[in-house]
This record gives sequence, structure tokens and C-alpha cells, in this order.
Amino acid sequence: MDIILIGIAAFLIILGIIGSILPVLPGVPISWLGLLVFHLAPSVPINYWFLGISLIVAVVIYALDLIVPALGTKRFGGSKAGMIGTTIGLIAGLIAPIPFGILIGPFVGAFIGELINKSDSKTALRAAFGSFIGFLASTFMEFMVAFIFLILFLLKLWDYRNLIFS
Repeated sequence: MDIILIGIAAFLIILGIIGSILPVLPGVPISWLGLLVFHLAPSVPINYWFLGISLIVAVVIYALDLIVPALGTKRFGGSKAGMIGTTIGLIAGLIAPIPFGILIGPFVGAFIGELINKSDSKTALRAAFGSFIGFLASTFMEFMVAFIFLILFLLKLWDYRNLIFS
């Protein structure tokens, strides 16, 4: 039973890391679910403080992930169209077989979204840059926390290796 739960936990944590880059999956909450499943394994004692603090971190990061791109767009004079364009550009950048599509797509998408919303290309470029910076900041923040959850998982797995694999 331990091995199955640990396998599910590892899968959820890896899926959370992938989800921290893809906008369709909530990366950090999925990684936290992996930590929860790990602590449900019979050989691993449930540490309520660890789970509680990591849950608070996951909720705060998830909320910030929703707020930071909007703040970046707003700070640089952007609109909701720029944020929507950023998301569409990210998806297109993931699908398109071009180098660095995941970086180019959001910027181009934000720029096109702002051009549709505004007539001035200079303002659209500035807003697209703000939307892109906000997107990168929130993605980096979510990726780092999901990666830290992976490290915590591996450390706990190492601590309880004798109980789990005996």
C-alpha cells in the first residue's frame, strides 16, 4: 500500500511541477495534494504542522498566481485583453514547433490582445511587456514552490526510507 500511495504522490508532485508552467493546471495545489497523499501512506506518520503550513503556502501562492499577472498588466497600462492574449499566446507557444515558443507566445499574444483593445501600438507594446513580465513572475513563483514541494517530498521519503522499503 505504501508503494502505491508514494507512486501516486510522486505523480501528483511531478504533475504539479508541469502544472506550474501550464496555465490549465493549478500546479502548487496539485503538488500539495501529492504531499497529502504521501502522508496518508501507513508507514509515514502524518505531520499536521507540515501539512498545514504547506497548505497555507499553496493557497497563498495560488492566489498570488491569479493576481500577479493582472498587477503586471495594470502597472504597465494593460487591459484584460492583454491578459487573455497572454494565455492564448502561451498555449499557442506550447503547441507551435518553434524554439522558445513558451516565451515568445505569451508576449506576442499579449501584444495582439492589446492591439485589438487599443489603437496605439506603443501603448500596446508597453502593456504587452507588463503582461508578459507578470506572467513570467507568477510562473516562476509557482514553479519554485512546486519544486520546493518536490524537494520536501524527497527529503521526507529519504527520512522514512527504512520504514517504507523494509
